[in-house]
Amino acid sequence: MIPPQFDYHVPESLADASRLLLANPEAKLLAGGHSLIPMMRFRLAEPSALVDLRKIPGLAGIGEAEGCLRIGAMTRESELEKSELVQGRYPLLADTARVIGDPLVRNLATVGGNVAHADPGNDHPATMLAYRASFVGRSFPDRRSGTLLEQRHELPLQAEDRTIGADDFFTGPFSTCLKPGEILIEIRIPAPEAGSGGAYEKFERKVGDYAVAAVAVQLRLEGGRIAEAGVALTNVGLTPIRASAAEAALIGSDGGEAALDEAAGAAAAAAEPHEDHRGSVEYKRAVVRTLTFRAASRAVARAKEAPA
Repeated sequence: MIPPQFDYHVPESLADASRLLLANPEAKLLAGGHSLIPMMRFRLAEPSALVDLRKIPGLAGIGEAEGCLRIGAMTRESELEKSELVQGRYPLLADTARVIGDPLVRNLATVGGNVAHADPGNDHPATMLAYRASFVGRSFPDRRSGTLLEQRHELPLQAEDRTIGADDFFTGPFSTCLKPGEILIEIRIPAPEAGSGGAYEKFERKVGDYAVAAVAVQLRLEGGRIAEAGVALTNVGLTPIRASAAEAALIGSDGGEAALDEAAGAAAAAAEPHEDHRGSVEYKRAVVRTLTFRAASRAVARAKEAPA
């Protein structure tokens, strides 16, 4: 199918991009486009305008600073695969990047686009929940009135950044807590402490497909016991799901088979899947259970191998 008519803008600054979003309430940002464009082709999304971020400088990059891995929103998925820093210190993120689409998709798709599009089938949101990541949104408030600028005003040069925890970011399917005119500019993942490990397990019908289900696990060992744990689920609810009961089952345990089995059962109970062409509700819950056990097992093994 062919998308309905829309305007196309390529601003060269975040301020201009924000102005365009405020002037066009039905506009959508275009980062990589691999989630949005197919929806437009099937007329599941009909934005009045696309605001392409590709010419705005300073929105890509990977590096550690202030106790966090900081990823620019326009960083390509392929850059995560190539990054020695990510591969060496953030195995959960590395696992996730490898199973997004296929190599052609990852060469254009962006990390920020994957997160901000808030498709419950996208892989990064659950990983960010497991990591306790945060997101930085930038807006350009009208200092004269305390509200975001209306179209008739000139945007001031001063920007305002807001940091949002992953638990608060995803508000519904294809919906986040970003305000009108606010643009995601950076993802921040806490740097791993000693004894940390993580893993992402995804089950898909074919390479490049959305997951039937997927599970992200991040944990930290201390004194032979799991001191911290994050468990989150992909594509088994209207939003990514943080499986708190599964986390509780892991914390304080030695990461043995009994604890992993309990956590897997709790994750399956937390899933809220719907029956579709990928499987029944019961089948998807069974998949979540299996994947949680596998992801937690690999995370524990990696944590034991991590530098003390």
